[in-house]
Amino acid sequence: MAEEEDLETPLIAELYKPPALLSIAQLKGPLLYAIETYPVTIIVGETGSGKTTQIPQFLYRAGWTSDGSQIAVTQPRRIAATSVSARVAEELGCQLGQEVGYSIRFEDVTSAKTKIKFLTDGLLLREMLVDPLLKRYSVVMIDEVHERGLSSDVLLSLLKKVLRARKDLRVVVSSATLDAEKFLGFFAPDDGETVHGKSREEYGCIISIEGRTHPVDTFYLSSATNNYVDCAVDTVMDIHANEPDGDILVFLTGREEIDDAIDMIADRIVDLAPGSKTLQPLPLYAGLPTDQQMYVFQPAAENTRKVIIATNIAEASVTIEGIVTVVDCGYVKLRAYNPVLGIERLNVTPISKASATQRAGRAGRTKPGKCYRLYTESAFEALEPATFPEIQRSNLAPVVLQLLNLGITNLIRFDYLSAPPSKLVVRALDLLFSLGALDIHGRLTKPLGTRMAELPLEPMLAKALLNAPTFGCLSEMLTIAAMMTLQGTAFVSHSGNQKMMEKARRKFAVKEGDQITLFNVYQSFMMIGQQSSQWCQQNSLNFKAMQKAVSVRKQLRNYLERMGIQELVLSGSDVMRAGGMEMTERVQRCLTTGFFAQAARMQSDGSFKTVGGETTLWAHPSSMFFHRKADWVIYHEILETKGKIYIRDLTMIEMDWLTEYAPEYYKVKQR
Repeated sequence: MAEEEDLETPLIAELYKPPALLSIAQLKGPLLYAIETYPVTIIVGETGSGKTTQIPQFLYRAGWTSDGSQIAVTQPRRIAATSVSARVAEELGCQLGQEVGYSIRFEDVTSAKTKIKFLTDGLLLREMLVDPLLKRYSVVMIDEVHERGLSSDVLLSLLKKVLRARKDLRVVVSSATLDAEKFLGFFAPDDGETVHGKSREEYGCIISIEGRTHPVDTFYLSSATNNYVDCAVDTVMDIHANEPDGDILVFLTGREEIDDAIDMIADRIVDLAPGSKTLQPLPLYAGLPTDQQMYVFQPAAENTRKVIIATNIAEASVTIEGIVTVVDCGYVKLRAYNPVLGIERLNVTPISKASATQRAGRAGRTKPGKCYRLYTESAFEALEPATFPEIQRSNLAPVVLQLLNLGITNLIRFDYLSAPPSKLVVRALDLLFSLGALDIHGRLTKPLGTRMAELPLEPMLAKALLNAPTFGCLSEMLTIAAMMTLQGTAFVSHSGNQKMMEKARRKFAVKEGDQITLFNVYQSFMMIGQQSSQWCQQNSLNFKAMQKAVSVRKQLRNYLERMGIQELVLSGSDVMRAGGMEMTERVQRCLTTGFFAQAARMQSDGSFKTVGGETTLWAHPSSMFFHRKADWVIYHEILETKGKIYIRDLTMIEMDWLTEYAPEYYKVKQR
């Protein structure tokens, strides 16, 4: 799974330049003219040029919301939607959630007064289920499209259809790289055709914003390194010893590498000469608690140089002032789905040339900078020109479900910016069919398929939650589903003490597995922890994450109530009607109805094997089964780290349940 998302992001005042100093200020007139004249405007400008914060304000002040409509600005990441909206609200002098607001999954900070709305690509897709023509918006701006995320790609395809139906809508597409012609060509009518009286040439235009004003010197390794984390730390120490003032930004691929690098730098700081300038290493990744994110944007203390060690989140979504030197490991963690094994992996892969350029550009914002690439120049030349689109390497089941719910039944002929491989589409249809969301004709089933599409959960979890009333465990499944959306952020090591965190985790643990353990955590929080953040601290729990789970559970319950599914407190007789089973078994069985395709059997050495026996899996260190025995389990997610495939969020099951609840699926597998 991708790096965990953040839970909330505060306003970071140090992040931004005054609007008048941004290079976009000189282009206000031409920008407004282009958006008025053309249905589609493509804006090319580096992160930090001000396009995300200023263009919505230009449009707002020019009257694009005076008829009661809104301006939507989509972001690929939640951290960007929350932080940028806070900044724009401050610049407009309004409270966040009033004229300017944001909307991300399970968190809506908007009101009837909201005119500029920042939201994730995925959330705008969900809005189209209710409002297919996006009638409430006069302008839709899709930001950071060069990242080629799954949701933004699908959104562009749907917007192309909406533009054919709405003459008044304006679409602004912003990219940090020069693939603007491709985007423009995608939206424009074919040669000789017109849309609303506009020919291919009259349909859109490209505007380029100069972002970086200072040169960046680039340095390469003379020979390849076999350990870029060690190499990055050595480079940081060399820069600190030999370069004048200025903060350092290091790009690594994930949380574990970042933690390792910070520990190594901390060890080396001890050896610095007494009284000399010191280093302050700081992490930045999507799952980082809010208070720790803050440090990255605050100026360093006197006689201290900041070294920020980040994932590719620092490449585009956020801008950090004061960076003069960039150290680029040359790799990124990308999701890659294997449709044959049904395994989604986070693979560490070489970045694209476009990403390398983006990373180097972080160094030249305030004065001339330097970029140290931890790979050879020939390796750079061999990189792919742009990032491989996510739609061509992802599990497409959630997207297919949404497209079908939007009435797009011909998935093969759908107008994709980059068409996904047929294997991925077939696998998605197979999975949705086995979950009961599709009939044999590939249409959504009613009510199950449409309800699964409407729930903001991945299809397997949505199916398990919708089956919960049958097993008499709806309350428990609501809690478990809400906790699973936290993506492993419920437990946190408050003082960097991992042992204490593991001890706390064991306190709540039950032999049936991680999901029911999460249920116990939630129940304890509701009884004691809600009133006491100190209790959370003592039990290594993340108070903010737990509050988030309470909010998510409430929202999921509201979704179900709108579908006519009520949460009832069961009496003793109801328990008997559910088969006289213990509650834990009912939950285990219910989870099996959703996650049967992700089953594994434990081997004598403690590893697991997939049902077909073709893949070896290991329990993630955060799982109960890292130290415990089981026979059969189902798992929620799978990730590959350092050459090992780990499974996370495991629940013990009986083998017979697989054939009981998914006879078709396992009959096919046994042939």
